[in-house]
Amino acid sequence: MNDNVRTRLELLNDGLNMPKRQYKKRKPSKKVESEQKPKVVDDVESIPVEEQNVVFKPNEGPQTEFLASPEREVLYGGSAGGGKSYAMLADPLRYMNHPQFSGLLLRHTTEELRELVWKSRELYPLIYKGIKWSERKMQWVAPSGARLWMSYLDRDDDVLRYQGLAFSWIGFDELTQWATPFAWNYMRSRLRSTAHDLPVYMRATTNPGGPGHQWVKKMFIDPAPYGRAFDATNIETGKVLKYPDGHSKAGQALFKRRFIPARLSDNPYLSNQGDYEAMLLSLPEHQQRQLLEGDWDIKEGAAFTEFDRDIHVIEPFDIPRNWVKFRSCDYGYGSYSAVLWFAISPDEQIVVYRELYVSKVLATDLADMILDLESEDGNIKYGVLDSSLWHKRGDTGPSLAEQMIQKGCRFRPSDRSRGSRVSGKNEIHRRLQVDEFTEEPRMVFFNTCTETISQLPAIPLDKKNPEDVDTKAEDHLYDALRYGIMSRPRFSIFDYEPMGRPKTGMPVADSTFGY
Repeated sequence: MNDNVRTRLELLNDGLNMPKRQYKKRKPSKKVESEQKPKVVDDVESIPVEEQNVVFKPNEGPQTEFLASPEREVLYGGSAGGGKSYAMLADPLRYMNHPQFSGLLLRHTTEELRELVWKSRELYPLIYKGIKWSERKMQWVAPSGARLWMSYLDRDDDVLRYQGLAFSWIGFDELTQWATPFAWNYMRSRLRSTAHDLPVYMRATTNPGGPGHQWVKKMFIDPAPYGRAFDATNIETGKVLKYPDGHSKAGQALFKRRFIPARLSDNPYLSNQGDYEAMLLSLPEHQQRQLLEGDWDIKEGAAFTEFDRDIHVIEPFDIPRNWVKFRSCDYGYGSYSAVLWFAISPDEQIVVYRELYVSKVLATDLADMILDLESEDGNIKYGVLDSSLWHKRGDTGPSLAEQMIQKGCRFRPSDRSRGSRVSGKNEIHRRLQVDEFTEEPRMVFFNTCTETISQLPAIPLDKKNPEDVDTKAEDHLYDALRYGIMSRPRFSIFDYEPMGRPKTGMPVADSTFGY
């Protein structure tokens, strides 16, 4: 970036940790600056703009962090009014002095694209003298020859328009408007550069909510704490994307991602006025949490809107040996098997400290996995298993539950009495509340239980029966949680021997439920 543009943008290397780039400067033309015309864009119509001395300065905080991020894929998202769109427009300007730069900025529809084009036509000519806009080609061309296309991608088939093209920078504005990750994943294949001094990036901005809320959340929000870079993962399996065996970088992560949260307070131009905040405060609660607070754990129609990461998710700690521990399990071979481990504190707070979420696993193999994980847990007082597994028999006769018990993984049936589903949901609501005496939530989760933390706030209500959740949703971990919560967990000093030594072994029978 030349000195003129650097001054106008005020993107200082010291403050942003941007890698310094040495680009070859063009020889100055004999003509005066206002009459300069880049040779490569003679056919592009210009937009006459009155010369103004305008400076764009990124807001300190998240907007600045977004413009400085070195990760391959970065999402800048959260509350409305945080300055996300202007940050997206500013980001490619860092490379417009490079003659080989080719960028693509996308919106979901042509209608949505118009606003972005309007903002760019207002901003770009004030920053780059000689930059020109072609309405026909929908592209900006800088004096260096660098180009930035602005287009839309409505349907999955629209990606074929970019087949055979290559871009060093691709941006998606309002990413959650894409219902599936197909477009994002495909356009990653269009990302490449042959210039050693021109990095390749994918950038996105968005608010929570929208058709693609869940997949965006899985890709950028769930894998790591806000603001922390992490190795890119497969959103279906959660596994880190790595170079394959035989590659010179075999076993190394392919690239890194990062999520940068945005808040209205980050933008003093809107937050100081107060009018925009007042408008957001007038919205329904779930929209307030999405657009004002930038809360990714709330979704329209969600069953557990009271779930809050700041309240219910904690750092792991060593659980005292005198706390009661137990487990619950929802088994499924064709879908997923979900296992949760619980600990009960002396003040009756439930701590969910471990999860196991696997698919295509036999019941006996699952029992082995459970026992392996519990080898250092000490005493597990009891286990709760979906009661239907006592009726599902194997080829040789014993039920699936009996097969697991024979492996040494003891369980008792879950509560399947009439109304137990609704009662279980209500008990989870109660546990998510903050106790008025302890001023602590009645249930918390270790931040290592990533799947549970992701799924619980996304569980939708049943539209026909709002007293229950939608059973068609991904509810295996929810069911396991419900089984555990409804097992009448309690802390008791009588479960332990003197001197704080836990009793060994699980009781053969339970006086309430039996085996």
